[in-house]
Amino acid sequence: MSDENERTFAAFPPARGRGFAQTWWGQAWLKSLEDAALDSQQLKVGRRLARAGAVGAVSVRPGRITAVVQDRDRTAHRADVLLAELSTEQWDRFLDMTVERAGHVAALLDRDMPPHLVEDAAAAGVELLPGMGDLEPECDCGAWDHCGHTAALCYQVARLLDEDPFVLLLMRGRGEQALLDALQDRTTGATEAPADEPEGVDADEAFAAGDILPPLPALPELPEEPGVPPSLDTETPAPPGLEPAALEFLAARAAEQAHRLLAGQDVFEDELTLAQDAVRLATGAPGEAVLDRLAMGTGRTAEELALAVRAWRDGGAAALEVLEEEWPVEGETLARARAALDTAWDEDERPSWRARGNRWTVVGSSSQLRLGRDGRWWPYRKVEGHWTPAGGAAHDPATALAAAQEVLEIG
Repeated sequence: MSDENERTFAAFPPARGRGFAQTWWGQAWLKSLEDAALDSQQLKVGRRLARAGAVGAVSVRPGRITAVVQDRDRTAHRADVLLAELSTEQWDRFLDMTVERAGHVAALLDRDMPPHLVEDAAAAGVELLPGMGDLEPECDCGAWDHCGHTAALCYQVARLLDEDPFVLLLMRGRGEQALLDALQDRTTGATEAPADEPEGVDADEAFAAGDILPPLPALPELPEEPGVPPSLDTETPAPPGLEPAALEFLAARAAEQAHRLLAGQDVFEDELTLAQDAVRLATGAPGEAVLDRLAMGTGRTAEELALAVRAWRDGGAAALEVLEEEWPVEGETLARARAALDTAWDEDERPSWRARGNRWTVVGSSSQLRLGRDGRWWPYRKVEGHWTPAGGAAHDPATALAAAQEVLEIG
């Protein structure tokens, strides 16, 4: 970043397998490009170049975005896309409109651009998003309309807009800090106290008054069950990328956690990876749509997620690690494991084992023991060709194996 009126973003990695715009405003940006381009083939070229990571660092400044784009033959071209800046009068109208609605300021600070902000701006005569033909291309390849290079630049900028709508406002003429300062000036001016009134309360007076203030009321009685979050089943369609069922499920889980916390129970798990936390969430019996999303987000199939959930219920993150990871058992750890297996049964009852890594399979059986990193044994059974968790861990391998065989008999 060189100054307030110019920001430079590092080149994005290739975008294979994902869309360029997830937010509605990023999609509106691309619609402006795709509606105005005369040659759809150039748009295809642009998408291909952007997906391949051929767009270099993107420079954003008022009225212009710039990047170097490489053809497939490594020829480099400077591509620019121009967008008209808002006038001083338009900026004044936009700022006045924004400070009148606290939600608009909060949304911008949260890197969000809700539709009603854009609609209110349009009602005030300020078009924030580009319309058809507003994105003017310039490229040193000599094309007079959008070429593959300027199209690739636009597709990459859609990814920037997804992350930060202030990028669009900078293109329209105002940097982030300048815009926030202007909003602050207007907010302060509207709420400034009269000069003859003192600001705040003297600390000594506030402390002295503590003895005469009434005590705080007692906490309300804790309900037996956690509250039910509000329903999201409305006629308003969800924005792209938001799954109402998933949001309702997360809200319900948050209510359960809050209830347990108020009841004095420990609700905090050890620090989990995203893949582990997805399995933890899946144990809460979400709907099929949420389960599919959790499976896809962690690179698991539905069957693999079901096995992971079963393992988690048996022993949390430690059980999940034993299910999904295999590691070598060597040295002293291997000697202790063999000694435990030799002494757990009488000689005439001792199973024959086939060992691989931390997994010992009973020869001629559908039972298996897996050694955890903490030295405990986890029972497994083979069902329809898949090794399936069969219960919690035990320090004694005979106890663990009995659990696996008991599950087999029940099954």
